[in-house]
Amino acid sequence: MGALAIRNIHKTYNDTVHILKGIDLEIEAGEFLILVGPSGCGKSTLLSMIAGLDHPTSGSIHIGERDVTNLPSKDRDIAMVFQSYALYPNMTVAQNIAFGLEIRKVPKAERQAAVDRVSAMLQIGHLLDRKPGQLSGGQRQRVAMGRALARDPKLFLFDEPLSNLDAKLRVEMRAEIKLLHQRTKTTTVYVTHDQVEAMTLGDRIAVMKDGLVQQFGTPAQIYNRPANRFVAEFIGSPAMNMVDAQRTGEALTAHGVELAITDAQRAAVQAHGSAELVYGLRPESISFAATGLPGTLSMIEPTGPETYATVDTPAGQLTARVPGVLQASVGDAVHLQWSAEQSHLFDRTSGTRVG
Repeated sequence: MGALAIRNIHKTYNDTVHILKGIDLEIEAGEFLILVGPSGCGKSTLLSMIAGLDHPTSGSIHIGERDVTNLPSKDRDIAMVFQSYALYPNMTVAQNIAFGLEIRKVPKAERQAAVDRVSAMLQIGHLLDRKPGQLSGGQRQRVAMGRALARDPKLFLFDEPLSNLDAKLRVEMRAEIKLLHQRTKTTTVYVTHDQVEAMTLGDRIAVMKDGLVQQFGTPAQIYNRPANRFVAEFIGSPAMNMVDAQRTGEALTAHGVELAITDAQRAAVQAHGSAELVYGLRPESISFAATGLPGTLSMIEPTGPETYATVDTPAGQLTARVPGVLQASVGDAVHLQWSAEQSHLFDRTSGTRVG
């Protein structure tokens, strides 16, 4: 058994609202798991059940060898970092960090050693005498993390801890969380709706929608081979281009334009029951060339290191993500090229991957 096992978890409210619909996940010791998905998908509800703040309607949760499904939070040996920091305003930073140890009757010398250890790790030693009201958002989040780290628990739980921070601080804190995990190797479950956080932090990612896990795998697996159209469009920025396509003999076409597919995809298209498909292309898979699919530039979005360019083509509108500054103007005639190996095929009705 892994460090955390979630088995067939269901959660229903008032016998009518089905929040979680059979979640099965197993996380190995030291792994960093990301629960990612849009608002309302059930990720925070699942985290609350792991924490013991809520209980499943059915199913079980194991931490290590113990079934903790019905255990209170205090008996689960977990530490949680909340979006709202949840610091005690009347306590100093040092007292906030040590509080969880104090209520567990840990000797004063051990508490002080824990405060010294985590404050050095998080570089907040100079803040120990301050109170939360005297700290910035990033400093408060470091203190909240320090309180969790002082515990040395079996499991760290993070509930969207960076969502209240500005963009620069989010990047800095994301790097700090990753470094902390590399140092501590504590099994971690981290909830976010931000796919950049998911891709950069997670060893494995569970992409959720409507109370179900749509795909569970490494960042590379989820990005390079999404299980369905939802995952393909949710992970990646800009979102994957999606073009409605039809099977025409042995070819795949969109508005009469033949689309490049591999031999394996061609066989999958032939074997598939429906002729109504969706052809997916990551924006970074598309390049500008002297020949290829013709189109007209309809929008240019420079970001500095790269440019997003939207092109109207006979096959449909496509967005390309190209390095540097694009030497072109809106209204210019252009040509697009890509490799068939970089394309993805989905069933238009179910959204499941075809090839």
